[in-house]
Amino acid sequence: MSGTRALARMYRRFGEVDAAGESPLYERVAVALSGAEEALRAIGAVPARRRNPRVILAALHDLALAGRAPALAASYAVGDGDAAAAAAIDTLLRMTDAVVAVAVRRKVRTDETGRHAVLYPAIAEAARRTGASAVGLIDADCSAGFNLTVDRVRVTYGDGVSLGDPFSPVRIPASIVAGRSVPTRAMPRVVTRIGIDTEPLDVTDPDDAGWLRACLWPDRPDRVERLAGLEAETALTAKAAPLLLRGDAVRMLPDALARVPADALPVVTTTWALSRFPPESRLRFLHHLHEAATGRPVAWVSAEGVGVAPTIPTLGDRRASGHSIIGLVVLDRSAPRPVTVEALGRCWSRGRVVAWTATPRNTDHGS
Repeated sequence: MSGTRALARMYRRFGEVDAAGESPLYERVAVALSGAEEALRAIGAVPARRRNPRVILAALHDLALAGRAPALAASYAVGDGDAAAAAAIDTLLRMTDAVVAVAVRRKVRTDETGRHAVLYPAIAEAARRTGASAVGLIDADCSAGFNLTVDRVRVTYGDGVSLGDPFSPVRIPASIVAGRSVPTRAMPRVVTRIGIDTEPLDVTDPDDAGWLRACLWPDRPDRVERLAGLEAETALTAKAAPLLLRGDAVRMLPDALARVPADALPVVTTTWALSRFPPESRLRFLHHLHEAATGRPVAWVSAEGVGVAPTIPTLGDRRASGHSIIGLVVLDRSAPRPVTVEALGRCWSRGRVVAWTATPRNTDHGS
């Protein structure tokens, strides 16, 4: 019974704190689940690490979108919280095995196309500093691999600067704060796209693409806009499907680096990924980058919380400051200065708001 009580507290807190003001439907459903003992026992059949509300609610949404829970789908469509709560409990009791099956093999995805707004100028800067005319992109903890289409989107910043493909169907708006524009140089040709994830999503698989939609909250005010962006990004990724490596991102990194052609700059990207790794794994990640930089330069572009990415300067900011640091590391053990480490700026809202602080450099190579 103690486990049921713990689940009840978790779901009530999610409804009253996390979903409150964001999703009236999920607020009502989560609170209702917290008071339904039979439903909580059904959730208890899911492995402990997958019992959290975000996973279970996404699993229920997945069944609704697939037409397997029509009453739940109908209540979501009209925004009826009471009906949604009753339908969610009924679905859990009638389809416990189906909910468990989805939850066991899935993790919640928060693929956001706003990340391109920080990745594009940072990758272009890495290429400039090494004189690279081609890059091979490697995204750690890649999910569906959206970061790997960064050269094929169009990013427009609030100060009028635009980067990327002017004809792209994926249009990314981003705000600029602190007054400095991002550099306007173009990214060189991308010759390799590799994603690493313990559970990568293949957007050419309808089941995987459906799961991305299920992870969107059904009544968020911006859901229509986010869904349209998700569909456009999914289609774009499918046209240039990346190589997806299944496994631990740190352990698989040397294999991914070895797959980048010798005449291209390997650029490893991490966006809000390293916080899921213990500190010792983050150091091993950095060690693999150093090892790969023996015969050619290697770059690492990051957008991580303050103090999360090892060696990246924090700009004097405190941890948990509510924003993230855009970092750049260039490693080349054959160069006079084998390591370049810099904080290029800050960002908020997963890249939708950018403060570029790096000073423009006049040199074509090095730093």
